[in-house]
Amino acid sequence: MKIRLTRTIALAAALSAAAFFTLTFMPRALAQGTPEVKRTVLMRHDTPQAGFEALLVGVEIPVGGREGRHTHPGLAMIYVTEGTLSLDYEGKPTVDYKAGQSFVVETGKIHEGINKGTQPIKAIATFIVPKGATLTTQAK
Repeated sequence: MKIRLTRTIALAAALSAAAFFTLTFMPRALAQGTPEVKRTVLMRHDTPQAGFEALLVGVEIPVGGREGRHTHPGLAMIYVTEGTLSLDYEGKPTVDYKAGQSFVVETGKIHEGINKGTQPIKAIATFIVPKGATLTTQAK
């Protein structure tokens, strides 16, 4: 009887410790999720074409990060400065762009930049968009 009681107490302690660990640390791990993509507007300038502006944006995608499928309200030209960016682009096969390479994303096309590599991606993006427009809209 004493051995059974000791086992029951040990099992209860183990389950309590597991529950404590799960409730304490798992929400933090889940909240972190996928590493965040960082976009920094470096420059904004009105274009000669009335109602449009050009933006120069620094983009950083950490290892394992992805932008999520999205669109832009105007033309985007991207130059990769570090790492390798995997681009999923609506209607085209996935293409990897390495440092020193560039690509264009047409207005309204659904696309996503993904870092499948072992080092962070850094890129410079130039956008020509309607003035005041939301730069990125997540795809549905």
